[in-house]
Amino acid sequence: MGRKKVEMKRIENKSSRQVTFSKRRSGLIKKAREISVLCDLQVALVVFSPHGRLYDFSAGDSVTNILKRYRNQNDANDAESSNDGLTGVSPAALLQIIQRYVVEDPADDVQLTLNDLEQLEEQIELALTQIRARKMQLMLQPLKTLQEQESKLKEENELLQQQISAAASDNNTAYGTIKGSVQDVVQAATLQLLH
Repeated sequence: MGRKKVEMKRIENKSSRQVTFSKRRSGLIKKAREISVLCDLQVALVVFSPHGRLYDFSAGDSVTNILKRYRNQNDANDAESSNDGLTGVSPAALLQIIQRYVVEDPADDVQLTLNDLEQLEEQIELALTQIRARKMQLMLQPLKTLQEQESKLKEENELLQQQISAAASDNNTAYGTIKGSVQDVVQAATLQLLH
């Protein structure tokens, strides 16, 4: 007696869906482990449950390293398959292309044409220009910050000088008033002594 074929549609019963997810997840991880052992592969498996819980499996390397490698390879493949050739390539993908086809021994079946090499050269020059511009921006950032601080300190200095001038003029006025009051008291005391 064989199994009946399961119709591929969403399972409406929540508990049945959870049970099916658990069983199939275990089977999927088992198959990933088997293929990695049998074929000596690096395998990464990432699954999110309906509730958002992460389940991952890796064989040969960590999931993070395998995904980074996938991302780099995918960027390089996108760059190669674009109909403009190498235009619009990210610096990381460009570096990977250079390393793969120019620095290392290129494979016999994968050779860059003269047009591809010219585009690669243009991309390298563009990337260098962008890198130099970013470097200059990073070098000038502290200078700009110092100039802003200098202007703020100048403003504060001017404000303090104004406050000192105002306080000094107030002190002179107050000193004159006190001096006059003291003289009046001395005269009054002298007059009392004379009488």
